[in-house]
Amino acid sequence: MKKVLKNVSFVILLLKMCIVFGQETSAQKRIIIDVGHGGKDSGAIGINGIQEKDVVLDIAKEILKLNKTIFEDIFDIFLTRYKDTLISLSDRTKLAKALNADLFVSLHCNHSDNPNARGVEVYVSNRQAIYSKESIWLAFQLQDELNKKLGFESRGLKFANFQMLRETINYCTAVLLELGFLSNRDESSYYQEPESIKLLALIIWGSLNKNLYGYERIGD
Repeated sequence: MKKVLKNVSFVILLLKMCIVFGQETSAQKRIIIDVGHGGKDSGAIGINGIQEKDVVLDIAKEILKLNKTIFEDIFDIFLTRYKDTLISLSDRTKLAKALNADLFVSLHCNHSDNPNARGVEVYVSNRQAIYSKESIWLAFQLQDELNKKLGFESRGLKFANFQMLRETINYCTAVLLELGFLSNRDESSYYQEPESIKLLALIIWGSLNKNLYGYERIGD
């Protein structure tokens, strides 16, 4: 049977989130959203020519917008790129260190020669480090929320020696998120809907909030 992603209303999902804000401005947490690829590096190219670099930039910008316009800048969020430019991997991790980030989340999309491949993967560093446990916990939260709220299959927590993780794991909680497969017709079509980008951004923002501050969910 063909599996499809859930048709969820952004407004209804937003209303189901009861946010617990930090009580003091000094408690504001800093998050680096690493927007994968960019410029001449398009990343994965999917069905109908959709490009990974564009999808993740749209999601990152929406996370930034939600944080500012709806959630009153509860987080201090920086993107590693704000437009279609190519930033070196070392410069991306240097930004996290220089800004003393609390969380580092690298956004990507997947691709496979198998058109039926689907689902979300979350990577953490395969090295034991100061923030290993916190990173694993965030990875589980992200997979769980994307599965329950939007219907993305969970392909499991994975460990890797990616530079983005290797160079940040001793400084902050760090994960690399593969948001489904652009080579999958259902998931590729999903990314091309503006409402879907907003939903993905909301789920990611909510998972980060839960990891740092905690929030209560009303309903399923």
